[in-house]
Amino acid sequence: MQIRRLREEREYSLEDLAERSGLSFRGLIFIEHGQRSPSVLALLDIAAGLDVEPGQLVNRIAQEESGKSATDGTR
Repeated sequence: MQIRRLREEREYSLEDLAERSGLSFRGLIFIEHGQRSPSVLALLDIAAGLDVEPGQLVNRIAQEESGKSATDGTR
């Protein structure tokens, strides 16, 4: 969701981000929909395509995951 949110904030289509990041359109769809986990290299490419620091993507994902653990009682 973080990738999609940042993409939409910049008014980029999936095609735009695919071109800017060098990743495939289809691959980005799978990543955005949670059907595939991006590799570290793919995250770096996506961050570059969105013109953000890679940490913005990773830190947000980590925060969301820790929030899930805190709310589901498994923490």
